[in-house]
Amino acid sequence: MTDLSDSSGALDWLDDVARRRRNEGLRRTLRPRERGEELLDLASNDYLGLATDPRVVEGAIASLRQWGTGSTGSRLVTGTTAEHIRLEEELAEFTGSGAALVFSSGYQANLGAVVALSGRDSLVVSDAGSHASLVDACRLSRARVEVTPRGDVEAVERALAGRGEARALVVTDSVYSADGALAPLAELHAVCRRHGAALLVDEAHGLGVRGDGGRGLVHELGLQGRDDLVVTATLSKSLASQGGVVLGSRRVRAHLIDAARTFIFDTGLTPAAVGAARAALAVLRDEPGLAARVLDNAAVLAAATGAAEPTSAVVSVILGDPVRAVEARDAALGRGVSVGCFRPPSVPEGTSRLRLTARADLTPGDLEQVRAVLGEVLADFGPVGELA
Repeated sequence: MTDLSDSSGALDWLDDVARRRRNEGLRRTLRPRERGEELLDLASNDYLGLATDPRVVEGAIASLRQWGTGSTGSRLVTGTTAEHIRLEEELAEFTGSGAALVFSSGYQANLGAVVALSGRDSLVVSDAGSHASLVDACRLSRARVEVTPRGDVEAVERALAGRGEARALVVTDSVYSADGALAPLAELHAVCRRHGAALLVDEAHGLGVRGDGGRGLVHELGLQGRDDLVVTATLSKSLASQGGVVLGSRRVRAHLIDAARTFIFDTGLTPAAVGAARAALAVLRDEPGLAARVLDNAAVLAAATGAAEPTSAVVSVILGDPVRAVEARDAALGRGVSVGCFRPPSVPEGTSRLRLTARADLTPGDLEQVRAVLGEVLADFGPVGELA
């Protein structure tokens, strides 16, 4: 019988790592939300304020009652319901895409799409500001990967012009998650066209906020439906649910069904999440002004904190030092306002920040509370930095 008291010390290094992170202000902890907690939420990605909307809740409940608690298997076996297909059709129609394929998360959608659309005989050019899921996808792709500075179109062009591989894929966020800045998608697409490369754009923070009625930055720029452009998005932000989607041509969808491992070998998205996403998408279709309201409220938050005028739901208040950023976040929380706190490795060294996210349902009273609370907090923690 194994003596459980006899430790080999094989994982004792974890204590040193934890101590170093704590000293550098980089230790993370979980803070469970409590039911009925009276906090003004400026930390979540519920951009349209639909996570508790009765219409969305009822959409989840209706699917739960019809299909049960789980999808029961992978999408290729038993995990595809008629509702999954309807959601895909509605997402494709809303965004102006040829087809859509739903995954169990946005992370899985990015992993599946990048790996399936690249490979050993290809080049992947990755924007340095890309989400961690795209970074991990590049690592798994087995392609040669070149990382270019954030938003640097000329660097992307140089990488593509100098390639020896037959195929190339450029990957980027449409809206950078840490500060809400917009990627130069039109210019990137033009470069890709010149060099016979495909472009993959993650619209996680663009869907529901940018474009006509929240159709995303790709749609806003008139790039929707291009055969050399693939869009990924999450259903967990503006659509107040869970899951991810890849939007592209019908042949891209067909290829992913055959080749995307995170689609083939993962359990399908739960019916309740599908129902909630469909209901949220219906609200967005019926109330196209929600997207503009998000941007209007983001402008108010930026003015209240001295940040630059935002181009998305995200308002970034740079404080520099991670310990200082955590203390500022906690001070705001103690005054009833929940804000995000981004520290390395999520952001570059020296740019730790408060990350505020606007929602469409913020009231004038909410915005006044933000002015008062963050005015006090930022007075204690020094001048507001510029957007990175």
